[in-house]
Amino acid sequence: MNNKLQEYIQFIEKSVGEIHFPKSPASLYEPMSYILSLGGKRIRPVLTLISTDIFSGDFTQGKNAALAVELFHNFSLIHDDIMDNAPLRRGKQTVHEKWNTNIAILSGDAMLIEAYKFLTTYKPEIAIELIDLFNQTAIGVCEGQQQDMDFENSDSVTKDEYLEMIRLKTAVLLGCSFKMGAIIAGTNAENQKDIYNFGVNLGIAFQLQDDILDLYADQSQFGKQVGGDILANKKTYLLLSAFEAASPAQKSDLTKMLNANDATSKVETAKKIFAELNVREKAEEKMNHFYQTALSNVNHLQIDEGGKEVLSSIAAYLMTRMK
Repeated sequence: MNNKLQEYIQFIEKSVGEIHFPKSPASLYEPMSYILSLGGKRIRPVLTLISTDIFSGDFTQGKNAALAVELFHNFSLIHDDIMDNAPLRRGKQTVHEKWNTNIAILSGDAMLIEAYKFLTTYKPEIAIELIDLFNQTAIGVCEGQQQDMDFENSDSVTKDEYLEMIRLKTAVLLGCSFKMGAIIAGTNAENQKDIYNFGVNLGIAFQLQDDILDLYADQSQFGKQVGGDILANKKTYLLLSAFEAASPAQKSDLTKMLNANDATSKVETAKKIFAELNVREKAEEKMNHFYQTALSNVNHLQIDEGGKEVLSSIAAYLMTRMK
């Protein structure tokens, strides 16, 4: 699997490198080339290649759909960074910091349009299906992002509402990435449904794992500041689980913790209360539920055992990351 995965990654990196935007106006197109040059794991476009390969035996057919997914993902990052007022992306200046906010908004918009252009390269009957799926995914991502922002000012967010938010904001794009490959390969509707559900369930498990790692990962292995979600008062599955299970005294302590200014004390207090309430174990149980559900989606697929092993391996690869 590792050799095959490297082949997919190298193929998509080469393909991204071959994208050439017009030179003028430079202030519109240079930011687009810039964010693509920052790299990243290219997970989502690789999923499209994997799915195309499993159902057709020729992953190169999924190239343009994979590029559309990567362009969409980077468009969303440009806009997310503006909304989060983030100074850095992958260790480099964010687009709005390097240029300005107006340029970043417009360059992000242009990347979204370029993504659609790649989808129109397929035969009309396939392109219609791809664009319909892409539209559903794009609006879902927007809904998830809005919910995430709304949650910042709400004191009544439930765990189920949080799971729905991460399904929309994160997981549907993984489902879309897989299903695009299935559409291009021409597999049946049942396989398309199962591979989409596999991606969505895996995406939710992936995000729950990220919540857990944010607080409990080894700093030397983690790509972000440990405890960053706590410091930002983000309503993660862990924090919501804590409030749900807490006694009145513990709720008071949690509220004081969220209002505290000392970073080290804040993180340590969260860990202490979370340990008292078995919050980490609850989050891991929910993460494993979605992971196992994703694997059951693989078992339903009408493909050979080799294809199922590839999907199970990519799921295990994503869920054993440490950063």
